[in-house]
Formats: sequence, C-alpha cells, structure tokens
Amino acid sequence: MSTERGWVAPRPGGSEVFELVEIEVPDPAVGEVTIEIRAAGMNPADYKHPRGAKPEQLPVRIGYEVAGVIRAIGPDTTIASGPVSIGDEVIAFRVSGGYATAITVPAKDVFAKPENLTFPEAANLLLAAATAADMIRVTGVHPGETVLVHGASGAVGVSLLQQFREIGGIRAIGTASASNADVVRQFGGEPVEYGSGLADRVRAMAPEGVSAAFDCVGTDEAVEVSLALVEDRDRIVTIAAQHRAADDGIRLVAGAIPESAAFRDSVRGRLIDLAAAGTLVVPVARTFPLTQAHEALDLLESGHPGGKLALIP
Repeated sequence: MSTERGWVAPRPGGSEVFELVEIEVPDPAVGEVTIEIRAAGMNPADYKHPRGAKPEQLPVRIGYEVAGVIRAIGPDTTIASGPVSIGDEVIAFRVSGGYATAITVPAKDVFAKPENLTFPEAANLLLAAATAADMIRVTGVHPGETVLVHGASGAVGVSLLQQFREIGGIRAIGTASASNADVVRQFGGEPVEYGSGLADRVRAMAPEGVSAAFDCVGTDEAVEVSLALVEDRDRIVTIAAQHRAADDGIRLVAGAIPESAAFRDSVRGRLIDLAAAGTLVVPVARTFPLTQAHEALDLLESGHPGGKLALIP
C-alpha cells in the first residue's frame, strides 16, 4: 500500500467540485498491476459522469485512461498484451482514477505502449479511438460510401477520419469551424463549415447523397442535418445527443452501454497496433501539471482545446 495524490469528486457535480487529495493505492493482487502514471488522458466524460453520481459511488475517482510505467506486478500476472516486467511502459484503459500519481488496475486493461508514442499521446489514444470504432461498427460504413462527420476536427472526429482511411474508399465530409478546416484536410476529410445552411452546403458537395452520419458534438443542428440527409436512421449515430437518440430513433453509443463497452474492450489491441504502425496518430495540443487539472478542464470544457490535453504528475 502506498499513499499517492489523485483528483476526486467528493459530491455530485462537474469539474468545479473536483479536489486533489491523498489516496491509498493498494499493492497489486493476482491479475493486477500498479502503474506509476506519466500522463493522464483527458476527455469530456471526465467532468460529465460525476454529475450524476449516486451517494454510494462517492467519492468518484476521475480519469479513464493513462500511460506510465509498471511499478509492481501481482503474482502470476501478465497484462493484456503479454508478459510484463517492472519498468515497462504501458497504456491502461478503461480505468477509474487516472488523474493521479499512481494506480492499481486489472492487468486485463493494460497494454504495452508503442515506442513511437509519447506518454501524453498514448494516454489519449484509446477512449477516442474506441469510441470512433464503435460508431463505425453500428453504421456498417464500407468502401464506396460518402459519410458526414459532425465535429470532425475534435478528438473522436479525427480518429474517425483516420479509421475511415484505414478501411479505404470512404469519402468523409467533416464539419468544422473555418479555423479548423486544415485539421480536417490533414486527416483525409473534406471540410465544410457548420452553421446556417449546412445541409445545403453538404448537398452541393455530395449530390449523390450521404450514406451515414456521425455526430460527435450533440447539437440540434448536427442531428437535424443528419436526419435531413441520411435516409436510414439506423445509419445516424451520436455520442452526445442522448435525448435525440431516443426521440428520433437514431443510434447512440456510449461506454455505459454494455454492448458498446464490450466492443470497445475488444478493439483496444487493434487500435494500439494501428498507432504503433503510425496509421493512427493522436494530436496533443497541450499538457498541464497534475496540480493544474482545473485549468486544463476549463480549456477542455471550452470546446476548443485544439487537440488532446494531458495531465503530467
């Protein structure tokens, strides 16, 4: 057992309630490892999920993905990618309490870190990439189709564009601000500015029609334009407009949905292999010291971080 530092939500709420406290990190048992965290990935789920926490869930440990080095290994334990030794560099997802200096986690959620990824890149790889893969799964997109991605310059949007490119033969039109159009182009998409008249602009770009739509932003505009352009509602998927999914009969994917969670767990190794091959990259905009989580979360919640953010213990 060691005493470390980590961020928690002591009561229901967003990032404004988060506190940096001392936490107890147990020694790893069979099937567990302890990771000395070098970078904690940051995602909107980090500040959204504690808002609905129930009393028995408090305090909520913050952070779902990390990269670091192995500090301790439980008896007779290997990680998801194979044998492991003290000091090995690893990625862990999905975990609870990544905003910390160290964490003990199930070894089945830990993978060897590709050498070509920095710790901040590795710590931000899997949540966004697995979410994008889940969206592709439910829409069944395939070569020869034209698709629309709302929020294409964001973390999940960028991963979608790269995974489309890996599939091959998919034309991706991606909404973004004018200032982020080059990000969409960089990853193989065709940018279109969101805002009034979006549906008409997409129709002009794709008179042959749009086969599927991927909503990474959750705005009414994204849903309405998707409904206007895509005939089959089963091929419209959102990660952020839960209320519209139920009302309009479109697909919703989320880590809390058992089917999504099982699929996302199943693709972690493949996504890491893509990253190791340089096919899947993680644009990191900025890193912050662990103690400055509030400042980092303010930037993340602004909706315009310019890339992924990481906390560095």
